Amino acid sequence: MLIFIDTANLDEIREANAQGLVDGVTTNPSLLAKEKGKPREILANICREVGGPVSAEVVGSKCEEMVEEGRSLAKIAENITVKIPVGVEGMKAVRILSEEGIKTNVTLVFSSPQALLSAKAGATFVSPFIGRLDDAGHVGMDLIREICAIYSNYGFSTKVIVASIRHPLHVVEAAVAGADAATIPYSVLKKLLHHPLTDIGLERFLEDWKRSEGGMTP
Repeated sequence: MLIFIDTANLDEIREANAQGLVDGVTTNPSLLAKEKGKPREILANICREVGGPVSAEVVGSKCEEMVEEGRSLAKIAENITVKIPVGVEGMKAVRILSEEGIKTNVTLVFSSPQALLSAKAGATFVSPFIGRLDDAGHVGMDLIREICAIYSNYGFSTKVIVASIRHPLHVVEAAVAGADAATIPYSVLKKLLHHPLTDIGLERFLEDWKRSEGGMTP
């Protein structure tokens, strides 16, 4: 499973990238607004840091606006993926951009029909938001399992990016379900490497070493 980091913060991206953990980056207008600098410059810097897909979201609501923005965003770098919200206008834009060879990521997906139609429109990626579904009393991972089964049944090439991840268990469940990727906040990404038993074991090893001859300074 590919691991994308859900942030527009260059320091977080560089730290995660240094660990070999970043296959791509997803951003949105809210994340970009938190950082200093112009959005296009931030995106260009991110694309220089990461070789994989970097999702950049349109803000228009009409097909023509989305297509124009998408074409403009795609010029920032070769690895830009244009993020488009699911909907009638969004599907029109996805089809046009896909036919022009521009990669797309359909976002704000909350149902299997939305994911099915996104794939038929030619989306490169689809991003189901599982955390928000959990918040609303649904089981978000059920949606991931449904989408993966549908795509497998019909041989769609659209990749599933599990989004709105809240904790490490979401990542594990996404991998078990066979999702293509998970986009993870930096705070959750750090938690994936930690376990209390690992910390206890390391502490004991160091204590034993200090008591041994090998731990004694000459």
